Amino acid sequence: MPGSSLWLLPPADHPLNNVLPALIDKTSGQFGSPHRFLPHVTLTSEILPSKYGSDAQAWLDSLDLVSGNDVRVNFERLGSEDVFFRKLYIKCEKDDGLRKLAKQCRQQVEGFSDEKMAEDWSKEAYMPHLSLMYHDCPQVDARGLASVDMLEVQTVGTSPMRGWVGGRVVLVPTDRSIDQWSPIAVRTI
Repeated sequence: MPGSSLWLLPPADHPLNNVLPALIDKTSGQFGSPHRFLPHVTLTSEILPSKYGSDAQAWLDSLDLVSGNDVRVNFERLGSEDVFFRKLYIKCEKDDGLRKLAKQCRQQVEGFSDEKMAEDWSKEAYMPHLSLMYHDCPQVDARGLASVDMLEVQTVGTSPMRGWVGGRVVLVPTDRSIDQWSPIAVRTI
């Protein structure tokens, strides 16, 4: 994946931080994927390293981002596409706060600094999701989706295991191999 990405992680003390890595590990193992990664909702990708320079933390801290109280991640359902990075995922509701945060992050991508362009992208192209598996395999069919053990993760109701409010925005150089995807800057919102 070219450039770097901004991801949203659950708050540091949220119980999903213990469950989601186990879910990714179990799901990837079930379908034979060798890839493991930090559980996240991608806010945007394709951020050029020249944008944040040698002080990624100062750059991330300088961004004008919505309050964490306005950002909600609510899981909706499992999904699969014939795309490596969306082979198996939990679709998330496109909450107004989450969409606005994604728009603000997208403005950091070359060609999207114009607020209207980023706004249009957030409404038309942005599809918030939490990936459970990256893999070079066919799209997972309905039977395969039904076989996924979601552990404690919920996609209905009001359980804290259905999502989170706020969280941590992290900057990750995603132009490296997946096993090297680690945050180089973290900001709690």
